[in-house]
Amino acid sequence: MKLVTFTAAGATRIGRLDADAIVDLAAAVPGLPTEMCAFLAAGAPALEAARSADGPRIALADAKLEAPVLRPPKILAVGLNYADHVAETGMKRPEFPMIFNKQSTAIVGPGADVHLPKVSKLLDYEGELAIVIGRRCRHVPRDRAREVIAGYTIANDVSVRDWQMRVPTMTMGKSFDTHCPLGPAIVTGDGFEPSGHELKTFINDELRQHSNTKELIFGCFDLVEHLSTAFTLEPGDVISTGTPGGVALAMKPPAWLEVGDRMRVEIEGLGALENRVVAEPDTQRI
Repeated sequence: MKLVTFTAAGATRIGRLDADAIVDLAAAVPGLPTEMCAFLAAGAPALEAARSADGPRIALADAKLEAPVLRPPKILAVGLNYADHVAETGMKRPEFPMIFNKQSTAIVGPGADVHLPKVSKLLDYEGELAIVIGRRCRHVPRDRAREVIAGYTIANDVSVRDWQMRVPTMTMGKSFDTHCPLGPAIVTGDGFEPSGHELKTFINDELRQHSNTKELIFGCFDLVEHLSTAFTLEPGDVISTGTPGGVALAMKPPAWLEVGDRMRVEIEGLGALENRVVAEPDTQRI
């Protein structure tokens, strides 16, 4: 099952994506939560209701797909989690997962603009498989991790490299507004096994990254076990599992993103996430 957040007729709600149409769950199942985190927190009954819903359908062309989780409680990301990316950085293979945060205000959806910041020209892409947590949980053993995963989606861990490298935590350089494209849908775990899927990132139709999720150093279930050792995971939390080799930083010379560039991340079984780079707007919010 593919779950989406979409906007149509001036209202934003959740739906089930069936080919080129969206089943409007708010209309098909009155009383079902219309926001993704609340829907996931409602558990198995809500998922079953969504799976069996048969109601009004909206043509995909008549709706705007948003990030499937508009404001995740947490965005947890993993560095150096593919061997080829470790090699291209010249760094040591990590003994434990390298975890950092992206702020929830970085989230944008499919087709949304990504800002080239005023303060840097060193903008980079990182196509990644992302986990979406479906149950509040703590101390989850690896062999039960799939029980707390709602599903999987695509993330682009857009990075401002000079800001990232200034300090060891990396948070500032990973968290600029618009720098976490997410989507297009959450593919539920009953229909998707996370290991063994092709991952490709294109910049203006040029293939830059090409790997397979089986190459993750720390797999999805390992990451859930590791993270839940320290803190509670909640419905709607996003875990971006790391990027393979081929980032702009490692190219000689570095091929930084520029205004007008199109980024497209494809993961077999999850679809494609495409976003365009634009200059950061002049608007100031105080």
